[in-house]
Amino acid sequence: MVLPEQIEACLRALEQEGHAAYLVGGCVRDGLMGIAPQDYDLCTAALPEQTAAIFRQVPQDLTGVKHGTVKLLLPGQAVEITTFRREGSYRDNRHPDWVEFVPEVEADLARRDFTVNAIAWSPTRGYADPFGGREDIKAGVLRCVGEPEQRFREDSLRILRGIRFAARFHLRVEKETMAAMISLAPLIQGLARERVFEELSGFLLKADAEDLLRFAPILAQAVPELAPTLGFQQHSPHHAYDVFTHTAHVTGAVPPALPLRWAALLHDVGKVPCFTQDENGRGHFKGHAQVSARMAEGVLERLRAPGALRERAVWLIDHHMTVLQPEETLLRRSLSRYGRERLEQLLWLQEADMKGKGTSEHENSDRYPRIRAVLERLEAEEGRLTLKSLAVNGSDLMALGCTGRQIGEGLNWLLEQVLDGSLPNEKAALLQAIKK
Repeated sequence: MVLPEQIEACLRALEQEGHAAYLVGGCVRDGLMGIAPQDYDLCTAALPEQTAAIFRQVPQDLTGVKHGTVKLLLPGQAVEITTFRREGSYRDNRHPDWVEFVPEVEADLARRDFTVNAIAWSPTRGYADPFGGREDIKAGVLRCVGEPEQRFREDSLRILRGIRFAARFHLRVEKETMAAMISLAPLIQGLARERVFEELSGFLLKADAEDLLRFAPILAQAVPELAPTLGFQQHSPHHAYDVFTHTAHVTGAVPPALPLRWAALLHDVGKVPCFTQDENGRGHFKGHAQVSARMAEGVLERLRAPGALRERAVWLIDHHMTVLQPEETLLRRSLSRYGRERLEQLLWLQEADMKGKGTSEHENSDRYPRIRAVLERLEAEEGRLTLKSLAVNGSDLMALGCTGRQIGEGLNWLLEQVLDGSLPNEKAALLQAIKK
């Protein structure tokens, strides 16, 4: 592994003082997978006060020192150096009751979550890999260090970290690890909501339909609103799948943008409460888009998602049944009202929704490419038309004698006429229309 000079210097400084030092965790895992590490964590036999003294010339953050961590604030990057340690029991399923510093790296690695993360490496000492993490990386396996149930009871956030790792690195979850993840998934509900949102977001950005389906019982514990959709049959000739299977295909098909992925995941949570059957046994879901939007807003508020993400995802869900056609007049109006990015995301969601039905309805359908072609043509011709881009403004209308509400109403009326194609966006034509 080729290391940045600053990282090599840190390892060298610790070793020169007689303290074993290794890279550990994600940077080692990523290096073995051929992925360039984004950051570097070190572990060492040096006690925290010894580490702080060795690097006394470097700015430091000592907020984690009681747990053995000294953070060096190096130019351009921060590096955490943690003393080898073992931990006590986790009575709150999140934090150890006590931490004890130890001299051996193997004892430190034994406390970690998954074998692929329990590998240490030193340029001079080589690999410390007591749990076979390198072999699991080669085999594409995600496996707990030690007893899986114990690992997840210690820290139940590891369940969500596990599905994120599995999706990100395309790993097969070892049988006992998977069984423990599913059986202990209810513990997720006791976690801090922000942490749940963070891990789920990381998972959603990398997940495909298969990932969503294999981890469905875990997702249903993290987002209980999803639980009723698992296996819920739609009784519709337009849908070959149950609600959650359809959701999985839609979510895996939209581009990996967080508002879009969250919208896809939650776009049909309102189907179950809206479900009715007619005399022929056919299922209907009248108003499910609006119900799903309200439920999604509750989910994202509970998970403390950022406001902008929440607003966009809810809007997409609320509008996902809106019929869009490749007609210039209608698309010009929508483009002006919502903007290109919002419309583009709605198109992605609607197209994935159609293809995720599992039927042949989407075959030979060129509606969405045609809509995109019209949008591109409109933007090339005139850009996104808004009140600000009208060829007249409030002062022009005041010069004609308009006052008060007449000005705003007049400008909005002119915008509608331009969007409809009834008037050109030319000052003389617009003023003449207002005079009339």
